[in-house]
Amino acid sequence: MVVYGFLSYSDGQLRIPNHELMLKFQQALASQAMGLQQTLEESTALLEATLARNHKEVARLIEKLHDDKIPFFQYNDENSLACVVTVGYLAALDKYKITREDKAGKGYADFLFEPIIRGNTPIILELKYNHSAKNALKCIHEKEYVKKFRNYDRILLVGINYSERTKKHTCLTEVVEQ
Repeated sequence: MVVYGFLSYSDGQLRIPNHELMLKFQQALASQAMGLQQTLEESTALLEATLARNHKEVARLIEKLHDDKIPFFQYNDENSLACVVTVGYLAALDKYKITREDKAGKGYADFLFEPIIRGNTPIILELKYNHSAKNALKCIHEKEYVKKFRNYDRILLVGINYSERTKKHTCLTEVVEQ
């Protein structure tokens, strides 16, 4: 791309040399063939559904991501489900510092979403494989993961389960007021 003049390289920086080429690159990235724009839109919808506590929509979007975008993942363990969740919540990176398997309370929470902007609600997301979303929420309470966000008035808890037998995802949410 540099040889043909589509990109320029100087001082360790890769650049698009003119406005017309930049517009073409943006158009290519937004195209359905690339899928990036669609993936980001679906990720934004997933984050919005999570914050709205729309359990069915969260489960549907996670399942859609599994079926459409990441069919090569084998759902043979909770770690594989975590990979799908990581991709699913890409849009959250603009609003949250996301950590995986982070120390919280009496254990390690699967995902912690710490707000970048103080006014946003933190999220604790727990995954289960062949159990239930209710069991995931129970785990959050039993292991006292909410202690990680003791300086926040409100915390959103999200439990997601994948059933190998039914090939379905389920989700439950709960808000903890402190």
